[in-house]
Amino acid sequence: MLATLLLLAIVAFLSIWAIQVQKDNEDVMIQDRKLSDVAKKMIAGILEISKSLSAFGNRIPISYLRLVPHQEAPTNICWGDRNRSVLIRVPLGWTITRNMSDIANEQQESKYYAPVNKQTIEIRSADNSANIFMFLAGLMIGAYRGLTDDKALEKAEEFYSDSNIFEREHNFEQLPASCVEAAEALEEQRHIFEENGVFSKKMLDMTINKLKSFNDKGLSEMLYGNNNQEALRKLVEKYIYCG
Repeated sequence: MLATLLLLAIVAFLSIWAIQVQKDNEDVMIQDRKLSDVAKKMIAGILEISKSLSAFGNRIPISYLRLVPHQEAPTNICWGDRNRSVLIRVPLGWTITRNMSDIANEQQESKYYAPVNKQTIEIRSADNSANIFMFLAGLMIGAYRGLTDDKALEKAEEFYSDSNIFEREHNFEQLPASCVEAAEALEEQRHIFEENGVFSKKMLDMTINKLKSFNDKGLSEMLYGNNNQEALRKLVEKYIYCG
């Protein structure tokens, strides 16, 4: 897999929140001043394994207290340009070579010209409990699957939302709502992560067993439904120092 990525001559700059990809020192996230097919394929591939990625990006029970509907946090497996409740958001892309600060500060004397565009895509689910190495490796697996999937553009279209994702006509799948559900998702898709030896069987077994040990299925609904502030406080205090 690594050799194939090198042959593609793609250099990826990844973080928990954003992905930017260059080829031959050019940003391939943009094509004709719009989001490119390469970017859309990567989005489709990542979204297809996004349930499993929760096992690496949301590793403690209080992670899922944030991931609730009707908040600026992702629960639906979809992507879009403006809605902050989508899982992958496409932020404002500057398709000219001038730096943002030059445009925002017209009286600034010095002018900086960037060699490439600055378009990125944001992955909005992971939090500070994430195992950054496993999460980034998972993102690479998803991106690679999208780039090598002949139907990725069709899937990207199906995942796309340009309106309120909580309206009834949308029927997007949901992210896991607990550590246990994340473990179950990883179990179902573990063969994807074990391909090409990227993740070992032992590594995935340990991750799944650890997540299941929290036994937190339905915990968010119970705490919020009963408005149990004291139990919520104790839970946060227990896991807030996860790092």
